[in-house]
Amino acid sequence: MKKYHIGALPAQIDPELRARFERVEVATIGHFRHRGFVRHSISPVVDIKQTLVGTAVTLAIPATDSTLLHHAVSFIRPGDFLFVDRLGDDRHACIGGGVAFAIKTAGAVGVVIDGPCTDVEEIVELGMPLWARGVSAITTRLNDLGGSLNLPISCGNVPVMPGDIVVADASGILVIPTDEALDVLVEAEARQARAGRHKGKIEAGEKLGDLSGASRMVASAMEAS
Repeated sequence: MKKYHIGALPAQIDPELRARFERVEVATIGHFRHRGFVRHSISPVVDIKQTLVGTAVTLAIPATDSTLLHHAVSFIRPGDFLFVDRLGDDRHACIGGGVAFAIKTAGAVGVVIDGPCTDVEEIVELGMPLWARGVSAITTRLNDLGGSLNLPISCGNVPVMPGDIVVADASGILVIPTDEALDVLVEAEARQARAGRHKGKIEAGEKLGDLSGASRMVASAMEAS
C-alpha cells in the first residue's frame, strides 16, 4: 500500500491577476463573499503589512511526521503559497526556523499550517509570512509515515485544491477556485475603490447610520411595529 500520494505541480496564477488581487484587502472581499475564508483561529505569526497573493500548493502530513514536508520544499516555486493540513494534530510543530528558512529561500509567498509552529523568534526575524494555530515546543520528526502532496486537503475548515488562488493579509486568508477568481476580483476592485468614501462626510458631522441607510431601516421597523 502506498504511503505517499503525490499529484502534479499546479499551474501558477497569472501575473496580471496576481497584481490586481494585491491591491485588494481580504476584508473587502469579506463584505460580499462568505466561502473560502480560513478560520480565524489560524493567525499570523509575523506582522503582515500588505496583501499577499499566491498559488496554493497543498500538503497533508500525519501527527509526528514531516518527511513529506521536507521533500515538498524541494519543489516549491517563487509565487507558491504552501498549505499544510495536519490531519487533526494540534500538538506537534512541523515548521520551525530551519524549515521556514528553506521555504522562504525557495520563494514561497507564505505558509498556512492547520496546527502549531515553533521557533517563533526565528520565523519573525526571517520575515517569513506564516499563519498557524499556535505554538508548540514538540516537533515532528522524519518518521516516514506518509502523506499527500498537491492533492485536495482541508485547512482551517476550508477545502483547498492545488492551484487555487490565495489572497492573504493581516485580517485573514481567502482561498478562491481559479474559475471564480475573475468575478470575485471585479467586485472586489469596485468595492475597494469606494472604501473610505464616507470619512469626509462623517468628519463634517454626518452620521454613519444615515449614510449607510441603517438608521432608515431601524426607523421603518419601529414604525411597522
